[in-house]
Amino acid sequence: MSGRGQWQGMLTIARFNWPFYVAAAAVLIGSLWGVLWLPTSQSQWICGFALVGAFYFLAGSLAVSHLIYDRSDLYRWKWLDRALRDANRNRMLFCHSGFDEASQALHEKLDTVEWQVLDHFDEKQMTEQSIRRARKLFPPTTGTVRTPYDQWAVESETIDVIFGLLAIHELRSERERMAWFCEASRCLKKDGMVVLVEHTRDLANFLVFGPGFLHFHSSSSWRRCWERVGLRARDEFQITPWIRVFVISAL
Repeated sequence: MSGRGQWQGMLTIARFNWPFYVAAAAVLIGSLWGVLWLPTSQSQWICGFALVGAFYFLAGSLAVSHLIYDRSDLYRWKWLDRALRDANRNRMLFCHSGFDEASQALHEKLDTVEWQVLDHFDEKQMTEQSIRRARKLFPPTTGTVRTPYDQWAVESETIDVIFGLLAIHELRSERERMAWFCEASRCLKKDGMVVLVEHTRDLANFLVFGPGFLHFHSSSSWRRCWERVGLRARDEFQITPWIRVFVISAL
């Protein structure tokens, strides 16, 4: 990604979720003190487990965040060759849920297309502090259209490709995600497609993010959402063990 810093992805994740990292650092320091100074071996063992857990979270999640967002192909865009190999590229939509650090770079990569960005952020619905911090750090780009996730300001059957890049998981219920796919289906041309890029609720993400992996949705949950509105997956592949790409089109 042009102009992207070498550590930008990892530092961005840390900034959005800094209370968790501060808490983990406090646990690490406190448990280290306990291992060194508490009088009983049982207490020291408990602190030792806490020390290992805090260190694993801090080192593991930040290291993998660096691999995903700074070192992988995610923002180098080579994966687009596979995702868009059968796509017309005349008119494209980029949808996000309040945090957009990629639409401008992606537009530059696909500089021959008509481009529109939709922002589905709803402050009453999306109440997590991390997304609010993200929105302050990365405000919507010029020309972004605020539109509800279930009622897009887009004409029917006019779009070739719709991108949902690490954003649509902010719609927490399957009903909400089904409504998003319903609007996507309405707006797509007959040969159009949705390119959905997401973490999924699986073992790889659990091992890195711990309970935080519950913020993601399983592949089967995503599949139910698009199939119930008449869409199908024409391709599915991984960028890293933690990021999956779904290429979805009409039946």
